[in-house]
Amino acid sequence: MEQPKNNIKIIADKKNARVILPNMLTLIGVCIGLTSIRFALSGEFHLAIIAIIFAALFDGLDGRIARLIKATSKVGKELDSLTDMISFGVAPAFIMYFWKLNTLGRFGWLLCLVYVICVALRLARFNVNSGQEPSWKDNFFEGVPSPAGGILVLTPLIISLTEFDYIQLNYDIIVPIFFISTSILLISKFPSYSFKKIVIQRKTTIFLLFGIVLFFGLLLIYTFEVIAISSIVYLLLLPISFFHYRKIKKSQENDSTQDEDDLEDIL
Repeated sequence: MEQPKNNIKIIADKKNARVILPNMLTLIGVCIGLTSIRFALSGEFHLAIIAIIFAALFDGLDGRIARLIKATSKVGKELDSLTDMISFGVAPAFIMYFWKLNTLGRFGWLLCLVYVICVALRLARFNVNSGQEPSWKDNFFEGVPSPAGGILVLTPLIISLTEFDYIQLNYDIIVPIFFISTSILLISKFPSYSFKKIVIQRKTTIFLLFGIVLFFGLLLIYTFEVIAISSIVYLLLLPISFFHYRKIKKSQENDSTQDEDDLEDIL
C-alpha cells in the first residue's frame, strides 16, 4: 500500500517579503548606533561620530526604500522609532558623557537624562501625528527631528576634532548649552524644514547631482570639517524655516478666509 506523499508548500506573502529589506536596514542602524557607544568607551570618539553619521544615513534610507517598494508596515514604523531612540538619543548622550559631561559630575548626567527623555517625547509625538492627512505642513517638522538633534549635541565634539585651530571654545560651557538648547528644540513646536518634498526642475538636475557628488567627496577628505559646517548651516536654517512657515501659514489662512467670503448666504 502506497503511503500518501506529504507535499509541503511554503507560500510567502509578497508584501511580507518586501518588508524584510527596510527592516534589515533599520536593524543595521541599531547595530551601528550601539557600536558608536563601544567606540566612545574605548576613547575612539572620531569613530563614534562616523558611526552616528552612518546610522543617520541608514535612517534616511530605510523609510524611503520602504515607500519606494511599497513595503511600509506598523512594525517597521515602531522599529524605526526604537532605532532613533538608540542611535540618536542614547548613543549621543553616552558619547558626550564619556567625552566631557562626566567632568561636570551629577549635572552632566542630568543633562544626558533630560536629552534622552526629550528624544523619547519627540518620537512619541511624531508617531501620533504621522497618521494625519498630508498637507503643506509636511514640508516642516514640528520641532527638530531626532537624527538632527543627535548630530547637534555632538557638534562641540565634532568641532574639537577639526583642524580649526584658531577656534578656542570653553567646552565646559558650550556642551551644556548645546544639550539644553537641543532638548528644548526637540520637544518644541518650532517648525523646521523636513526636506521631504523638494521639487527640482529637470534642467537643474545635473547641478544637483554635481553638488551631491562634491559634498560626499569633501566629506571623505575633510570629514569632521564638513560635518561641523553642515551642523552650523542647519542651525542657521532654523530661523529661516520659522519665518517661511509663518509666511505660508498666513497665506493659507488668508485664502481660507477669502473662500468663506465668496460663499453666498441664500438663507
